[in-house]
Amino acid sequence: MHYASRTIAFLCELLHPPQVPAAGPIQRVHNRLFGVGGTPVYGSFNVSTDGAVLSNPLPQPGAVSSAAFLTDRFQFREELTGITLDDFVQRLEQVTRMVLDEVPVPMFTAQAITVRTLVNPRAYRDSRLFLKDGMFHMHTELASFGREPQLLGVRLVFPPTQEEPFAFTLRVESFASDPRSLFLENTGSFGPVVPTHGLAPIGTNVRRTYDFLVERALPFLAQFDQRTEA
Repeated sequence: MHYASRTIAFLCELLHPPQVPAAGPIQRVHNRLFGVGGTPVYGSFNVSTDGAVLSNPLPQPGAVSSAAFLTDRFQFREELTGITLDDFVQRLEQVTRMVLDEVPVPMFTAQAITVRTLVNPRAYRDSRLFLKDGMFHMHTELASFGREPQLLGVRLVFPPTQEEPFAFTLRVESFASDPRSLFLENTGSFGPVVPTHGLAPIGTNVRRTYDFLVERALPFLAQFDQRTEA
């Protein structure tokens, strides 16, 4: 069963050995972004007590578009911005490469990636009913609580294997902002990346995390999306 997924967030953290954040190098990167031509990927530069942040001011409540360079990590966030997978990977690799020119990091000790998306079940008008009836097959079992839950979900953890030496943590929940939508979040945990060997593994890991949602989680959910709500 094909679902039209709507990706609402990409997050990527590149962890590295702690070092004192320096605002000057990130400001130079910000200036270079304006010299690349076209609309710069980040329009604003700010300094906080935690480090330097490149960002884009956005009018939509809850939307975030930023790259923060903190004591122990590079943190990229795109939430409710409509950015595509390819554009996020391109931005991540471009800005990381530019920052590394200014602030050498010998190794990213780990990489954590989170992808969030929404889908609408086909056979259920309410994602809570999809989870309760279609997936969990619960009918009167919740009566002992004396009330109906407003949020249902499941969390699945997939440890590393010899063939795939990285872990995924998958959340599937009803979505409080829109009962019709099902909320999916996949977090991938990956090992070290040595920047001098190239940054391609970073983008590859983002795609792996996204593909796990689209190619594995969605077919899994489709198995339960089989009947019309009574």
